[in-house]
Amino acid sequence: MKNKLIIGLLGLLTIVSAGCSKSDFLDVNTDPNNPADVPPRALLPATTYTLAFTNGNELARVASLLVQHNAGTANQALGFDIYNLAGNFDNAWNFEIYVGALPPINTLIAKTQETGPHYAGVAKIQKAYLLSIATDLWGDVPYSQAGNIREYPTPRFDKQEDIYQGNASLGIQSLFVLVKEGIADLEKDTPEGGFELGEFDEDLVFNGDVDKWIAVGNTLLLKLAITISNVNPTLAKSVIDDVLADGRYIKSNGDDFDVPYGTASGSQSPIYAFNITNRETDMMMSTRFLNIVDALSPNVRKYVEFLYTTPSGNFVTYENGAAVTAPSLATRSRYDSVVTGTVRAGATYVRMINNTNRAFILAESAIRLGTAGNADALFKEGIRAAMFKAGMGAADVDDFFANNAALVTLSGTDANKLKQILTWKYISNVTNPLEAYNDYRRTGIPDLNVALNASGDDPSVIPKRYTYPPNETSANPNVPSPRPLTNQKVWWGM
Repeated sequence: MKNKLIIGLLGLLTIVSAGCSKSDFLDVNTDPNNPADVPPRALLPATTYTLAFTNGNELARVASLLVQHNAGTANQALGFDIYNLAGNFDNAWNFEIYVGALPPINTLIAKTQETGPHYAGVAKIQKAYLLSIATDLWGDVPYSQAGNIREYPTPRFDKQEDIYQGNASLGIQSLFVLVKEGIADLEKDTPEGGFELGEFDEDLVFNGDVDKWIAVGNTLLLKLAITISNVNPTLAKSVIDDVLADGRYIKSNGDDFDVPYGTASGSQSPIYAFNITNRETDMMMSTRFLNIVDALSPNVRKYVEFLYTTPSGNFVTYENGAAVTAPSLATRSRYDSVVTGTVRAGATYVRMINNTNRAFILAESAIRLGTAGNADALFKEGIRAAMFKAGMGAADVDDFFANNAALVTLSGTDANKLKQILTWKYISNVTNPLEAYNDYRRTGIPDLNVALNASGDDPSVIPKRYTYPPNETSANPNVPSPRPLTNQKVWWGM
């Protein structure tokens, strides 16, 4: 499935990715409708859409099956559900990450570094987010040499620890430094006559509000820090301490990094287009997800009813890997509107960095790393943010808290408190399964069993990484060989 809107954008991005210069062609027969030099106001919507498409398309669908939010019921989802990952991900790797989004992001940075630093700042934050998706899923990936096909047609695969921590001897800038550079750019003044962010309504998310982009950047730092907190707790704590001292991070749902798409066919978000328009038979709510919810408390169903449908009045689920006929489409529990992106009228959305995860990250960090903040208060804040985001009214949220005090209060050992935080976070990240997949691989929470009839590299292990796509494997001699099996953890995993 390809969203028509994204195909159109990829056409623009292909022009930029080619990087054509005047020396490449004769100065004749120039087509003014097909420019080689794309202005920043055209680049930014394209990079924003393609980044969000990456976050909400195939990579996220696979993650939703591996963490058992969903179960596969037809087509490719059946194979992904039982860990048949090899031979896939060409489109995500090429058209979304390395050819789709990264070259124009690099172009946008180069074009605006001196003349439009706010553009450059947003682009650097987008670049860090994009490449964090890649390294989190595959481990070692092209990073320092990626996105410049002319200079590096077969880019080096940098080690994941270098991508996160940097390696000066190899010229590898850490993701943390990249984000901090983006924030620093956003703090600069736009020079007279330069490119000003938001002047042409090209900022689809925040309409040129630089402060909100700074908050996104700092919240991305929190996400990256907690991801590596097992393997480098010192760096993780330092980053989180700095963000808390700065104070400019996402603190309300209204500041969430949600990318809006259209509602008409061809312009919808990838989550909506796949699950509602094009492939409505392929996935449905996992029985195992509902079991985790009920093990926490059946009362949590009141919240989950905003995430999944109950067309028959009750949840109708399917077992991961089951080789039996799935329930009829009319009765299935599938993504509800908050997940497919229609919770706000007039748009469909991909939900990315948000207030809910920020609160849960800081609650976990307060316990594990000793960073500032009351873990219980942050835990409660995360639950409330998730419920409000899902569309629950204030009175219903207050009633839930009043009637379920034990569910919304941390108790017991630190290990038990972390389990509470990460279980609620896992449930709330139905809207962003890549985050749930990262959390599961670094903490083992929630406790998941392998799917029925599992196969793939190792049927006894839920995949700990994605397999490299076949096109890259055949074209780039730098792809790790033999390829890591899916039972091998990434650097920061467990």
